[in-house]
Amino acid sequence: MNSKLVSEILSQKNEKDAVILAHSYQPPEIQDIADHVGDSLQLSRIAASTVSGVIVFCGVRFMAETAHILSPDKTVILPEPDAGCPLADCIEVPALRSMQKLYPDALTVLYVNSPADVKAESYACCTSANALEVVESTPSDEIIFAPDRNLGTFVSRKSDKTFHIWNGACRCHAIADLQDIKTKMEEWPDAELLVHPETPPETWELAHAVLGTGGMIRHVGESSAKRFIIGTEEGMVYRLRTLYPDREFVGGGDIYCVNMKKITLQKILDSLRNLEPVIELDTETREKAYAAVARMTEITG
Repeated sequence: MNSKLVSEILSQKNEKDAVILAHSYQPPEIQDIADHVGDSLQLSRIAASTVSGVIVFCGVRFMAETAHILSPDKTVILPEPDAGCPLADCIEVPALRSMQKLYPDALTVLYVNSPADVKAESYACCTSANALEVVESTPSDEIIFAPDRNLGTFVSRKSDKTFHIWNGACRCHAIADLQDIKTKMEEWPDAELLVHPETPPETWELAHAVLGTGGMIRHVGESSAKRFIIGTEEGMVYRLRTLYPDREFVGGGDIYCVNMKKITLQKILDSLRNLEPVIELDTETREKAYAAVARMTEITG
């Protein structure tokens, strides 16, 4: 790691009263300089509770938007404005409204991996960890679940409600290499396989547990296993190695997100120096999106 660059970042961070948040899929050098590393909603909640006036969000755009939704009084910066998300991009307001007209008795539960304006059209948001709880608490027996079809399918198998599932997917998880996972399992027969619910159903059948990133962290902490194959974006392997240096981890499925790797140390420094690019939403969109996110937190705590 470039120690001079890191020193400059820390100096600018202190000068600007900033906090650096990094998703668990970020590159190792970004995780290392962050004040907090976690999943998108966890980081947004930290953004809302921190006393710092500037939030440097190292992730992708929908995550920084969620931080702004929960922290409108703070400056939220995304160091790379082109760090998007194909899953979030696969759903737009007009198309969701059309689906809602087809199923007028259904309420929309929206995965947080979605744009702010689509959140504003939804009954409640959810994460991969709390999706089932949100669905079961939603006051309708008919659910529109969007945008990830794999997560929607995973939740629908655990619920008696009627699901109408959006046909979207996280590109890097949806094309997880099943043969690579099987090979890793042969190489490490004593390992537990943990996969993300955004991966295809055939990977769930092999897994010891299907979990979001926060769930993976908790599972490893509670498990007696010493080796783990991690079926989610490869940055999570570094995160787990950092948290549990006494265990062994290897990625499974060859899952790599190009957008999560767009932020660099230099871009973080530039964003701190210039306090831009700033994430901004119009008041109506932010307030309506806030209602959907708040409903989730009311349900799940």
